[in-house]
Amino acid sequence: MITGTGVDITEVRRLKQAVQKWGNDFLGRIFTEPELEQAKKRGSSIYQHLAGRFAAKEAVFKAAGNKNLNWKDVQILNDKDGKPICVLLNGKGKKVDVQISISHVKTYAVASAIVTPKS
Repeated sequence: MITGTGVDITEVRRLKQAVQKWGNDFLGRIFTEPELEQAKKRGSSIYQHLAGRFAAKEAVFKAAGNKNLNWKDVQILNDKDGKPICVLLNGKGKKVDVQISISHVKTYAVASAIVTPKS
């Protein structure tokens, strides 16, 4: 049973501007260390990658409908096959599973999230 869905689109340019303006303060407020480690491996597509993760977190917020969820509670990584996965940290994922999908092009990143109860 699906308990929530969410979708978000992010402009890569706006994310890049935020990183250029606020640097590590911005990155450290939004992303976990493992997320930043994976992003660093992306080379020239780092901003598209980060924009996709940003959009995925926003989609998760919408799907979960939990006002107590914050940026660092939602971790978006890739599994060994490259599939994006969402892990809710800090005890926030005890009762739900989150499935996500991310796509991006040069100027936009989009993500969707589906929340279901844990079986």
